[in-house]
Amino acid sequence: MSPKVYFVIPCYNEEEMLPYTIQKMGEKLQSLIEKELISNESKVVFVDDGSKDRTWELIKAATKDKRFLGIKLSRNCGHQNALMAGMSYAAKFCDCVITLDADLQDDINVIDEFIKKFEEGYDVVYGVRSSRKTDTFFKRFTAQSFYKLMRAFGVEIVYNHADYRLLSKKALEFLMQFEERNLFLRGIIPLIGLKSTIVYYERQERIAGNTKYPLKKMLSFAFEGITSFSVKPIKYITSAGFLMFLLSIAILIYAIVQKIRGEAIAGWTSLTISIWFIGGLQLVALGLIGEYIGKIYKEVKRRPLYFIEEIAEDAQEQ
Repeated sequence: MSPKVYFVIPCYNEEEMLPYTIQKMGEKLQSLIEKELISNESKVVFVDDGSKDRTWELIKAATKDKRFLGIKLSRNCGHQNALMAGMSYAAKFCDCVITLDADLQDDINVIDEFIKKFEEGYDVVYGVRSSRKTDTFFKRFTAQSFYKLMRAFGVEIVYNHADYRLLSKKALEFLMQFEERNLFLRGIIPLIGLKSTIVYYERQERIAGNTKYPLKKMLSFAFEGITSFSVKPIKYITSAGFLMFLLSIAILIYAIVQKIRGEAIAGWTSLTISIWFIGGLQLVALGLIGEYIGKIYKEVKRRPLYFIEEIAEDAQEQ
């Protein structure tokens, strides 16, 4: 029997892109059904992450077709939480879920391969970019630096993989057991430990609209991932503090020797540099520790990740 697959697509201010996405996903869904790769009960789930444009109106209009379903969050909860909302809903009905972005830059033609890998017994299938030749030098450099930095800090992450993946029902059940509020799915899913594989694809150009991940947001996302999965930054700060302590002892000994020899020269420059350097290091350390304390604060409050305001589906099924 063909698996029932739910495609979860988070959307934020995608009114320019959605007509194209709805059309292409409808065509792809029909193609997969005709090839008997998926069940005819499979659906595309659009999650409106608190959009301020006509995104929800377009999603509701699309749900006149029973193959499409819409979930509206009460406010903008963020990409990762929107993904979790869609997957949590889909987990109740599907055999596996495939997540992808609304811009369809992730090549939907490899979905056939995703399904075949699932049929072979893989619980997690990662969509991985085969190259970054279409990126600008700056984009390529920052992206590669991100993955290298994550690995350097001990975060288990699949290189060149974003959020284009397939998860089996079992993998979804395991994922739902993670109760943390600081979601970083790229780091969480490898921790599940189930049988996984990779499917390579070429990333496409965005057809319409603007990217929802500018540099500032990407840096914030990277910092979120590092501080959610690694305590190495605190260890590095501790090591730096220890080295500064040793350096200060060496400088103290040098100053005493120079004083005894009568060669000490009062210098504002060296004193000022030392004060500012050590003061800056202390502020960085306090800020980093504060970031971890802030995450603990969010976790212990156990606030909901999202609220579903409305679910839109074919009227005949309601």
